[in-house]
Amino acid sequence: MPDPALEDFAVGDVIVGAPLTVTRDAIVGFAQAFDFQPFHLDEAAAEGTFAGRLIGSGWHTAALGMRLLQQGPFKGGSSLGAPGIDELRWLAPVLPGDALTLTFRVVGLRDSASKPGLGFVTAEVALGNPRGETVLTQRFTFMLARRGTDPLPPRPVEIGVPGPVAEPEDAEILPFLRDAEIGAVRELGAYPFTAEAIIAFAEAYDPQAFHLDHAAAKRSHFGGLCASGWHTAAAYMNRMLTTRARDAAYTATRGPVPEAGPSPGFKNLRWLKPVYAGDTVRFSAKLTDKRASASRPGWGLAFARNTGVNQRGEPVFVFDSAVFHRWEP
Repeated sequence: MPDPALEDFAVGDVIVGAPLTVTRDAIVGFAQAFDFQPFHLDEAAAEGTFAGRLIGSGWHTAALGMRLLQQGPFKGGSSLGAPGIDELRWLAPVLPGDALTLTFRVVGLRDSASKPGLGFVTAEVALGNPRGETVLTQRFTFMLARRGTDPLPPRPVEIGVPGPVAEPEDAEILPFLRDAEIGAVRELGAYPFTAEAIIAFAEAYDPQAFHLDHAAAKRSHFGGLCASGWHTAAAYMNRMLTTRARDAAYTATRGPVPEAGPSPGFKNLRWLKPVYAGDTVRFSAKLTDKRASASRPGWGLAFARNTGVNQRGEPVFVFDSAVFHRWEP
């Protein structure tokens, strides 16, 4: 399948893709691996939560958007990667059986100032459901080459097997948001990226060549098999929830545990360096702001700067999140 070229897109282009049905098994399967909050795992458990019913993880929805992007505007080919997402909003829940349709709109094109023959496409994407609701919007940029441009040389990288990772044993009290300290940092532990896991995620959500095949990845400018950016984001969610579960158990022995709810979206997500097979990424979250919710009494929004650093101490991932939390007991 030929890869898309910069000439394939023009400002004002609108591409509407074929629908993709999201099954209950897919919702629960993604949640079990990455976003194991009760409203993503089980109908009965979801009834007593903020969501009130079984809904898809927002990270699952974003990953499905990548799959629809690759199948639609990319026509089954691969880009040269994306530096990140300017803003993503989760506007309505995804329910079991929903058929999601992608609408892709080109809003900007520019040539690379440092790499002749390469350029950047800025696009706005929306995912819609059968009820006429928009469930997700995002604005992002990706890189493409012009036709006839010599390929970028492969980077020298090391591909291997991640070393053993021990689960931390630390635990902290989970405060209600009213009492949370702005500037507090929570270390979330490490996530190992194996080649098998990278390929499995790519097959499901991001089937670009450099995520799927060792040989193709080695020939690409990435120089080796690397994880989908959405895999890195999902790994962050796994580590955040794993750490929160440990903190919640510790908190429960001393008092009430504040409930966390869904997220309306995030801003300024950047994939700073590729995450390669064999890498281990350590994540952390820093509370940057908080406010009581005017629309949901008893709840508030927590704002955080979330980062990931590989085993060489190199930042690979960062984004600014907003998540609903119980404001006070």
